[in-house]
Amino acid sequence: MNDNNMIKHRKEKVITDMYDRYQSPLSERYASKEMQYIFSPDMKFKTWRKLWIALAETEKELGLDITEEQIAELKEHAEDINYEVAKEREKLVRHDVMSHVYAYGVQCPKAKGIIHLGATSCYVGDNTDIIIMTEALKLVRKKMINVIAGLAAFADKYKAQPTLAFTHFQPAQPTTVGKRATLWLNELLVDLEDIEYVIGSMKLLGSKGTTGTQASFLELFEGDHEKIRKIDPMIAQKMGFEKCQPVSGQTYTRKVDTKVLNVLAGIAASAHKFSNDIRLLQHLKEVEEPFEKNQIGSSAMAYKRNPMRSERIASLANYVMVDALNPAITSATQWFERTLDDSANKRISIPEGFLAVDGILDLYLNIVDGLVVYPKVIEKRLMSELPFMATENIMMDAVKAGGDRQELHEEIRKLSMEAGYKVKFEGLDNNLLELIANDEKFKQYNISLEHLKEAMEPAKYVGRSKEQVEEFLEEVVNPILEKNKDILGMTAEINV
Repeated sequence: MNDNNMIKHRKEKVITDMYDRYQSPLSERYASKEMQYIFSPDMKFKTWRKLWIALAETEKELGLDITEEQIAELKEHAEDINYEVAKEREKLVRHDVMSHVYAYGVQCPKAKGIIHLGATSCYVGDNTDIIIMTEALKLVRKKMINVIAGLAAFADKYKAQPTLAFTHFQPAQPTTVGKRATLWLNELLVDLEDIEYVIGSMKLLGSKGTTGTQASFLELFEGDHEKIRKIDPMIAQKMGFEKCQPVSGQTYTRKVDTKVLNVLAGIAASAHKFSNDIRLLQHLKEVEEPFEKNQIGSSAMAYKRNPMRSERIASLANYVMVDALNPAITSATQWFERTLDDSANKRISIPEGFLAVDGILDLYLNIVDGLVVYPKVIEKRLMSELPFMATENIMMDAVKAGGDRQELHEEIRKLSMEAGYKVKFEGLDNNLLELIANDEKFKQYNISLEHLKEAMEPAKYVGRSKEQVEEFLEEVVNPILEKNKDILGMTAEINV
């Protein structure tokens, strides 16, 4: 088959199964079914119907000629959407909202005349977007709380396990495995504060009309401003929100989308930092992410145990952090009371940001639940560097015995360079302790090899790591977990 015939064949091919069409990796590989449903057409269109019911109820309560029978009819068909009717209608009128108004009216002949009364498309579109984002934020928060619980348990378990700390990825003063985990925890707590603020600040658009002036409602209610002022608060209350936007054009300000995606980007950044640390620790063979019995690390190198979960977190996080630019640009480029250049971008960037973060948090939870720590490897690396870390204590002991700090500092510096050379260039073990014990300047102050080896107790060099972990968990983390104990207990399985 030549190229032209192949192209023709592809054009004529009838799509029959999932392998004949593009599938979003976010849905197929990463995001949970729960998050996928929140952004599904079914969730959207059922929310539209709830909003139409809330509008009709509000208008009836404020005095319009709408009957209880009409309201009851709308409620009867709130869930059983006649999608085929809506699809056929949209082919004719090329308008999704009016297609669903029509389809709802087919099911509700008595109420069809009052569906969407006085509203514009953004009444259902924008209010639904806010409702969906709020539900998605709540799911993200729930998963974050469970990741925090997992990290807290890990930090507590390893709060006293000394490990080599790093600054600039160079050996530094020791910490503990648990104390390092509190750094990951603390970043998530910053994100938790942000997401709780955003959830608490979410406001519906309300029902503002085509340019935000509520002119259509002024006509419906014959100029009664007091009644019109009650519409938005009543709709908000019926939909489970405290407030609506105080003013708007046709749409809610797209800065809301910017604020939401920025929170997701912050969570992605925190998860990325965690995943980087795990990847580095796995390279050092100190801590590993879960690796299943039949898992293959490499198609060529059978021995490999690649940190693929952490790598996937990093990959998805990169996407989310860049995705946060989309609503910012959209917000900046809206003209006057509205333009439609937000729509296509918004349909992609918002759901995909949430689906990606959902996948990130499932991976995060999965890793934390199965982290493997190798104390012997940790101890070996720490002990190879500890003589350098202990030099200040050794110097202070000599000073207490009558030595001159500056002279001893210079001597230790020279001996440290000699020991470092042997380690780096000759591949030998660190013999700094032996060099110090045999040095005449230290011998005179009774600094013996036995004395020096006694100083090589790792717990002496971790400062308040254990106590800091205990205090942090008791004072900061545990109260949050206690407050949210009803949503704890989640586990996460990854698809591939």
